[in-house]
This record gives sequence, C-alpha cells and structure tokens, in this order.
Amino acid sequence: MASSSGSMVSSLTSLRLSGKVALVTGGAGGIGEAIVRYFVAHGAKACVVDIQDNLGRRLCNELCVGSPDSAFYRHCNVTVEDEVRRAVDLNVDKFGKLDIMVNNAGKLDRPPVPDIRDVEFSAFNRILDVNIGGVFLGMKHAARAMIPSRRGSIVSLCSMSGLVGGVTPHAYTCSKHAVLGLTKNVAAELGQHGIRVNCVTPFAIPTHLSVFTDTDEVDEKALAGFHSLVESAANLKGVETGVEDVANAIVFLCSDEARYVSGTNLVLDGGFTAVNHSFRFFR
Repeated sequence: MASSSGSMVSSLTSLRLSGKVALVTGGAGGIGEAIVRYFVAHGAKACVVDIQDNLGRRLCNELCVGSPDSAFYRHCNVTVEDEVRRAVDLNVDKFGKLDIMVNNAGKLDRPPVPDIRDVEFSAFNRILDVNIGGVFLGMKHAARAMIPSRRGSIVSLCSMSGLVGGVTPHAYTCSKHAVLGLTKNVAAELGQHGIRVNCVTPFAIPTHLSVFTDTDEVDEKALAGFHSLVESAANLKGVETGVEDVANAIVFLCSDEARYVSGTNLVLDGGFTAVNHSFRFFR
C-alpha cells in the first residue's frame, strides 16, 4: 500500500488542500491510508485516528520525514464518544482549527452470515455501532469544531451497498443506507453554518476488509479472484479501480473547487448502480 500510494501522489502538480487541517478516522490502512497520503501530498496536515496503533504510527512517521507535523497519530475507537471528542479537541489544540473531517472507519460482517435466521443481533449491532454510530459521532464533534469558524468539509465513506441490496450482509447494507441518509440530513442542518457535508460511494475496492488477512498480509489468491469478480461484474470495462480513485474524489470534495457541493453522494462505480444488469442489454 505505501509504495503504491507514494508513487501515485508523486505525480501531483498542484496543492489543492494547502493550509488545511484534516482528521481521518480509520486512517492507518486501506482507503484511509490512501486518503491521508493524498491529503498530505496536497498540502494538508492530517490527524490519523484508528485502533491499529502500529500501522498508524508507522504511517505518520513516514509522512513526517522531511516535513515535521504533516501528520500525527491518535488512538481512537469511533464507537466511544469521549475518544472521538478528545481526538477532535487534540487536533484543534495542535493546529488551531479543523477544516476537514473524513469518516472512513468501517467494519464488515466477518464471516458473512447468508441466512437472516442465523444472524446474532449483537453481531448486527456491532456493525451499526462502527459504521453509523462512528459516522454520527464524527459529524457531531466535527460540527462542534467547525461551526465557530463557519466553514468546513465533512466527507463520509458510503458504499454501493447503500444504493442497492443483495451485495453485502444485512448489517453492512443497513449501515451504508444510513450513512447516505445521515449525510443529507446533516448537510441540511450545517449548510446554514457554511459547512459542506458529502459522502463517497466506491465500487468494490481491494482492502484488508475484502482480500487481506487478519495480519494485514495480502492473500494473493483472494486478490486475483477479487479482481476477476469485479471485472466480470463491472459496467465500465478496462479500468481497475483502487484506493487512489477514492482518495482523489475526497481530495476534490474537500478542496475549494467543490465549494458549492454539499449534500451529495459522489458515486465511483463506473456506472454499475446506474444500470439494471439483469436485463443484459445488447449482449
């Protein structure tokens, strides 16, 4: 992940987030890591919050080489309100403001339970606690920090499971539908304070949630199968999507180029959810 993201951001020609301060939940690995790398490459200072302490500290130490204070790490369980509050306050104390909040931390049902009769309610709620409770707390405390300055951008990670059914287990699908609804509702409230609230919906992205082992080692066989499955299902052919696509979209939404974009869901799925694939038109 590190070398791949590093090579991608090295080709940037402009700093779209210069002077901005960001907090990224779940920023130690996967999509979150890519977001942090792109933010720093675009001139932002980033607070990485996660429960993966070793990965988070390693990432921030790397990003701070030659550029001190570009990033720092804070342990934070997004389901615990006091920890989210403290992370936001630490960010403001350190940099004097909070311009960007990215709610990226997420959890997927593992292993998936295909029969609703076998789903434990406690397991169902654990997914909701992270995927929607964590997003709510991130929005709440970002708003607390941003309202006095009457500016800011909040972006949350949604999913194509928030648009269609039958793709992921029940809890994950419910949580992502909720993220989309909460995004619209909070945008309606915070617009009066000059704060923009959006979400991003990626197609299938290979990360530790999908093709990595519990030790963060890539399962190469699973990765190959994942790419094969995505290619067969994708509507837009010839493009292999990855974390950089999500990071680029979030950089745009947090930049001044998107200063009038709020309450929207930026869908990065190559047209997949715009098409009823069961009809198999022209095939």
